[in-house]
Amino acid sequence: MLLNKQNMLLSLAPVLAAMMLTACTTVKLEGGDKPIEVNLNVKIDQEVRIKLDKEIEDLIAENPDIF
Repeated sequence: MLLNKQNMLLSLAPVLAAMMLTACTTVKLEGGDKPIEVNLNVKIDQEVRIKLDKEIEDLIAENPDIF
């Protein structure tokens, strides 16, 4: 039975060592001293299409000063 306890302690030793090492680790995060610059070259084209009924087209043709 003594041999089993020793084997169990030896198998747990690496796990305990890893836990002790990670407990002492300090992580420090810092932002850069320059702001992040994002360059976007975007071209936006817009096309508008209007379909008019034949009646409306005729009214506009008869009265060009409506608008």
